[in-house]
Amino acid sequence: MTQDVLPVTRVPRTGLPAHAVVVGDPARAAAVAGLLDGAEEVSYHREYRVLRGSRRGVPVVVASHGVGAPGAVLLFQELADAGVRTFLRLGTAGSMKPGIGDGDLVIAEAAVRDDGVTSQLLPPEYPAVCAPEAVFALQRAAREAGAPHHRGIVWTRAAFRPGLLPLFSYGGAGLAAIEMELSALLVTASVRGLVAGGVLVVDGVSADGTAAEGSPLSTGGYDPHREVVAAGVARGAVVALEALRMLAQGEGA
Repeated sequence: MTQDVLPVTRVPRTGLPAHAVVVGDPARAAAVAGLLDGAEEVSYHREYRVLRGSRRGVPVVVASHGVGAPGAVLLFQELADAGVRTFLRLGTAGSMKPGIGDGDLVIAEAAVRDDGVTSQLLPPEYPAVCAPEAVFALQRAAREAGAPHHRGIVWTRAAFRPGLLPLFSYGGAGLAAIEMELSALLVTASVRGLVAGGVLVVDGVSADGTAAEGSPLSTGGYDPHREVVAAGVARGAVVALEALRMLAQGEGA
């Protein structure tokens, strides 16, 4: 049995669809897979829950990678080993720019590699960039879904909460959002010649731990479980799956 599955995630070594949506939360993976036809669970080991189904005739994988890039990169690597060639990450993020509100989507163009793992794999000068076709497909899908969305560079940071060390500020650098896993996906994809992108749902918190401008979090602290965020995640799931279908079927921007 061990020869038929990969060691960390325990996904099958062969037979997976070539297109995947990856998310952090195993429960979210199941929810996204619920939008597919014929959804079934493939494996569930540790934080790595993997399901499959189809989106308008296109076979799709939905998988969870947990919190943080060091664990997430193991899923990305093993899914690639198993035959996945296109990855879209659907996650949540903090807004870093005025005008990007709770529940809005941020379509990533590239990511700052502050993820805690890729610096041990490649020199820091190596970029973390989204495939242009993934950016265009996500933008088109968001537009067709009527989902409020923005494009920009995001900051992938390993630490979730500020510590005692001073936090380097990217203020003025024009970053759109902060999250924890995307740069690891982008580096993995670039090194292996894969297509990858990301769409993030803003849950209100900016890089310094304060609420995004106009957010109700300004009086209530961090709370990603509000209805506005849930609605954004639901929109994001549709956008990610539809963009994945476009990429699989070679539809242009």
